[in-house]
Amino acid sequence: MSVYDVVTVPDNLLRAKANPVPRINEGVKRLLDNMRDTLYAFDGVGLAAPQIGVSKRIVVVDVGDNLIEMINPEIISSQGEQTAQEGCLSLPEVVGTVTRAQKVTVRFLNREGEEMEMEGENLLARAFQHEIDHLDGILFTDKAVDIKTVKER
Repeated sequence: MSVYDVVTVPDNLLRAKANPVPRINEGVKRLLDNMRDTLYAFDGVGLAAPQIGVSKRIVVVDVGDNLIEMINPEIISSQGEQTAQEGCLSLPEVVGTVTRAQKVTVRFLNREGEEMEMEGENLLARAFQHEIDHLDGILFTDKAVDIKTVKER
């Protein structure tokens, strides 16, 4: 088990567009495992590779159902609208209200290199959008209103 430190604002890596993963090898699979371990160690819902200092288009998400690993994810459709409070491991003690799509479909590669599509609604859709934003250098505070500092999330 390898748990990484989470990169926090104002680290410039959080504002950079992450690089696509050209091929899936043992290093990428090891990174996925380490991201999983880090996500659970910090009790997060999602984690993008730039948040642990790696400029690769990889995210892991677990909203309480199962771990979802996505390599080179892209949102291919969205519908509806939902507004809720968000936080982020890279902005500890900060929350804000963000409006996002209610439902999204994401296309990505799994750890075996197979192209997948997955639909997410509600919290899962929010997590997909939040983490994919990280891959483009976008933080939730860029979209949030009513941003607050809190002692604990």
